Amino acid sequence: MFRSVGSRESQRPGFSAIALSILVLAAAAKPANAAGCSLAPQGEGRVTAVIDARTLRLDDGRDVSLVGIEPVAPGSAGASRTAALSAITIGRDITLHGDDDTPDRYGRQPAFVFLAGSDVSVQTMLLTQGDALVAATVTEPDCAATLVAAEASARAAKRGIWANGSVIKNAESPGDISAGIGRFMLVEGRVLSVRQAGATTYLNFGRNWTRDFAVTIPKRMIAAFETAGVLLKSLENQRIRVRGWVEAHGGPRIEVLRVGQIERLGEN
Repeated sequence: MFRSVGSRESQRPGFSAIALSILVLAAAAKPANAAGCSLAPQGEGRVTAVIDARTLRLDDGRDVSLVGIEPVAPGSAGASRTAALSAITIGRDITLHGDDDTPDRYGRQPAFVFLAGSDVSVQTMLLTQGDALVAATVTEPDCAATLVAAEASARAAKRGIWANGSVIKNAESPGDISAGIGRFMLVEGRVLSVRQAGATTYLNFGRNWTRDFAVTIPKRMIAAFETAGVLLKSLENQRIRVRGWVEAHGGPRIEVLRVGQIERLGEN
């Protein structure tokens, strides 16, 4: 998937202990409104332009980045996703909510965005329509649960991007994953083995490290998984879904920097 500016920077360490369980239960969750998403108000404004699939420009000149979601793949699909955001927000008054209104290094204010008078975030609207993916970077539990449930409802109903069966890649097809180097991607498969090498734990989906897909988990993350009640070794022979940025290190890799990037799907 294309790499939108600032996305990897948002995956800095700091994890919700219940994030994994939120994702595991996502398929059974009902879409929740954002009333329970307890974040401080960060101002308001009117949307005058949509810069890209998750960035708005307000009438006072501020650029606002929608946190917690990732756009879909580039090309015509990406263009349609920008159109979806425009249809929801252009010319509308909005309120901003979040933990920190400090602009990112690109000058954008990260926030949950709500249409004036609505308690459902724009992020949730996009996910429910199938016009975005959950980034798994939100640590506030209620907010994270709301986003995950919205994505799950769109996936179950095959709305938007989910009408196309190729959104989630098969871990046994490393060539398809390698074609998305530098993009945000969802990958599913059975973990063949869990191995540690130096300060990194590898969830291996094949036996050839120069070709096959693997998930890498830095040593500093082990405590976060254990706090969430997950021993990494227990993922062996389990089917999981992982979301993140695809990199090339031998075969294609996704580095897990948050517990919520992994969803346990079951055995074999």
